[in-house]
Amino acid sequence: MKIIVGVADMKVSANRGDEIITHALGSCLGITIYDTIACVGGMLHVMLPNSAIDPPKAEQNPFVFMDTGLPRLFHECYKLGAQKQRLEVKVAGGACASGKDEADDFFQIGKRNFLMFRQMLWKNGVILKAQDVGSTISRTMTLEIGSGKVSIRANGQVTFL
Repeated sequence: MKIIVGVADMKVSANRGDEIITHALGSCLGITIYDTIACVGGMLHVMLPNSAIDPPKAEQNPFVFMDTGLPRLFHECYKLGAQKQRLEVKVAGGACASGKDEADDFFQIGKRNFLMFRQMLWKNGVILKAQDVGSTISRTMTLEIGSGKVSIRANGQVTFL
C-alpha cells in the first residue's frame, strides 16, 4: 500500500508491502530511517529547523520542525521494533527556496534544515548513510518497507540512495 507523507508530516510502517512516499521536497527535508533486520521504516517531511521560533506550533504539530519531528520519527520506529544500531538514515531535499541560485536564497532554509539535521545526528551518535540535498530542484522520495530501498525522483529521473 502507498502511504503518503504530507508536508510537516511523518509516517512509519512495519508492513513489508508498504511504500512510504513524499512529494515536493524543495527546501524541506525528507528523512527516512530503516531497520534492515526488523523491516521497520519511517519518513519525515520537515519544513523548518528550529521550533524556538514558534513553540505553540511545535506543540500542535512537532513534524513542522526538525528539532521536534526527528526524535518522534525515531521513537515511533523504535515502538515497532527498530533498533538504533541497525538503522539506515537517508535524507533528500534542502534545495534553494528561490529556485534560482543560492545567492538569491535569503533565508537559506534548505541549508539550515540540513545543518540542524546533521547536528542532531552527530549529538545522538547516528551515522547518515546517504543524501541527495541542495541544488534548486524539487524531489519526490520513496521508501520501500520490504527492501529498504529509497528512491528519489527529480527532473524525470529516478536515482537510488
